[in-house]
Order: sequence, then C-alpha cells, then structure tokens
Amino acid sequence: MSQNEWEEQERIYGCWLCNCPDIGNRQLNLLTEICGGSEAAYFADLETWGKALSPKQVERLKAHTAGWRPKEEYQRMLDRGIRLVTIGDAAYPKRLKEIPDAPYGLFYLGKLPYEDAPAVAVIGARECSEYGRYVAGQLGAALGRKGILLISGMARGVDGISQKAALDAGGYSAGVLGCGVDICYPKQNKELYERLLDCGAVMSTYPVGTPAYARNFPPRNRIVSGLADAVVVIEARAKSGTLITVDMALEQGREVYVVPGRVTDRLSDGCNRLIKQGAAVLLDLEEFLEEIGELRERKGGFQDRDGQGKIDGDKGKWTERTRGGEGKTAKRDKALAEEETKRDVTSGESFELGGRMPKKLSCEMDAVYQILDFTPKSAEEIRRGLPPAYQNGQITAWLMGLMVEGLVIQVSPGHFCLKG
Repeated sequence: MSQNEWEEQERIYGCWLCNCPDIGNRQLNLLTEICGGSEAAYFADLETWGKALSPKQVERLKAHTAGWRPKEEYQRMLDRGIRLVTIGDAAYPKRLKEIPDAPYGLFYLGKLPYEDAPAVAVIGARECSEYGRYVAGQLGAALGRKGILLISGMARGVDGISQKAALDAGGYSAGVLGCGVDICYPKQNKELYERLLDCGAVMSTYPVGTPAYARNFPPRNRIVSGLADAVVVIEARAKSGTLITVDMALEQGREVYVVPGRVTDRLSDGCNRLIKQGAAVLLDLEEFLEEIGELRERKGGFQDRDGQGKIDGDKGKWTERTRGGEGKTAKRDKALAEEETKRDVTSGESFELGGRMPKKLSCEMDAVYQILDFTPKSAEEIRRGLPPAYQNGQITAWLMGLMVEGLVIQVSPGHFCLKG
C-alpha cells in the first residue's frame, strides 16, 4: 500500500471517529495513538477503546460503529465535494496543530489555507456601525490585495464584510462555521458562502449535517484564531462573544490588534478595554501590514503577493503581551519604515477620512459631504459646519441627493453619517 493509499484509508476511518458524538479531541487523539491509527481503532476491541475512553463513551462508540459503514459514508461525503483532513495528515494546517487541544479532524469545502502566507483573523460585532463596516471593508481589501489570508466566522457584520472585501480584492478567505460545512449559516450570507467555495474555503470541526446550535460557536472561535498569526478586533461590546475569541487567541500565543473607538460608543467598550489591558492598537494599515509580514517572517517567511520576494523581517521589534499585562512596546526605525512605505504596494492606504474623492458632486453637495464622517450629525450641526455661502441653503435637499448617490445614510430621524 502506497503512502497516499494509507492516508486515504486513515481518512475513511477518521471520518467514522469524527462523526461519533460526545468524544473530545484529546480522547480521539489518544485513542488513535494507542491503536496506531484510525483504521486500527475501528478494528480494536472494547478493552483497547477503554484505555482512552470512559465506559459510557465506549458504549456510545460501539453503538455508533454498529450503524456506520465507513467506506460508504466517506464516499457519500466525497461525492458532495466535502473533504476531511485529520491531525496526522500532512495537509493538516500547521498553525492549527500548534494550538492546545487541536481538533482531531477538520471538514472543508474549497481549498485549505496556504502555509507559506501570513494569515489574519478579523472578528467583531454582528450589528456593527457604519464606522465598523467601513474599517472592516478597508482592512479586508488591504489584506486581499497583499495576499494575506483572511480567516473569519462568516457571521453577519464585521466577519462577512471583511471576507467579502478580501475576495473582491482577489484575495483568499476561509470561513469557519459553527455547523456542518454543508449548511450556510447565516442564510443571509449565501452569496459569500458560495464565493468562498470558489476562492477560499468553508471549514468546520463539526460533522456534515450538524445544525448551527448556539453551543457550537464558542468552540468554533478557537479554530478562527488558531488558523491565524494575528487577530484583529473591530467593534465589540463589553460582554461579547468576540472577546471569547480574544481569550483563546491569547492562550494560543497569537498577537491581538484592536481598532479603537469612542469612549461613549457601547460597541467599542470591549475594544477599548482590550487596549487598556495591553493589546496592540491598529491605527494605520500600512504599518499593520508591515508588522504582519515581520511576524510571519519570524515563523519562516512567505512569498509576497506582488512577487517581490520575502518581506524583510528586520524592520522592527515586537511587543510581547500576556493577558492583562502592560507588554513591552518596541521602537520602530522611522527611516526604514518611511522607505518601506514609499515602495509598498499598499502605499496611501489608511483609515483617515481626509482627501476623500467621491464621484462628481455639485459644489453644495460636496461641501456637505466633506464635513460628514461616521459619527451621526444633525442637520443643524451640518449647517454650522458649512462654509458661510451655504449655511442658508437647502441642506435637506443636498443630504437627500447624497443618499441617492449611496454616499450617506440617515441613521435616525434628522441624523446623517457617511455610508461605510
């Protein structure tokens, strides 16, 4: 039997193990280690199973095995385009293998993440603000253009917006689901789900057909952070599921970056608290992309998307953080950073709103547009910010014109902001 044939046999019986309910990763790994592989575990006796499993789990596995036809079930899965990679596979993501309690098996549709490129997990609020939508879109697009993998949970809000932007920019993104990979959740992201199948992947540790139970999502979050080199948080409330992912990322030794928000904005309470605890602050896209390149370089390097070779890993030192710690913030060589900025393909990208160049607008509409940002303003506040020549004009009409152009939204009666 060739190596490829042996690995395929192991996947067949690995699929049997992954579909057995209520047996954790550590016990599955221990069972296959004791038996010498998943196929050997299938043909082992109950006494051998008992060396890794509790009596109840042995009975559960026995009942599961009685109704399972390994080759037929595995082929049925393959016929749907679904693949399985187990922790002993050469194709198993190396980043994921490093985390505590690494999943025994990973089901996926599409293409597994590349090992030689940096990866960033982008997470945040489902009900995000226009500011959150804007930052998620800008960050996703920048990662996509730079060839940095974007990992997220395909959820509403920040997750889905950033992933769509990365795909629009020609990049790769993987969505980690809290259900089987054959189920699109949430249904509103059906288009994104289908695009990920073509230009990335959807992945899950849960067997095919598993519904999107609420209890599945916290464990799912550790896979999101585990597949990445760093995690970026864009908007999170003080008590948010996003912060569960941050806790897991820190336990896994991942870098955590946070986009800051206003102290009066409840969607930013969690982010601002993380900054207080020592998380890195994401203020500039160019600097962030450079740091991610350096981080990956320290782990072995990668080929940059623009074909210029490996990113230089000696342009700055790193901040080492622990949960709730102050950390050590290193100084960056300004001259080298400025030189890198000039030749970087992402030159000019930032979160600053100054110098916006929208489509051709009338002088009056442009004047209104230039004083708006992502903080809702009343018509009276807008009037006070206009040049004297426009202060007595038809502000409502100009605002309606900007809304028709898709540049502005009305967030509440009489209050307007830029559309993300």
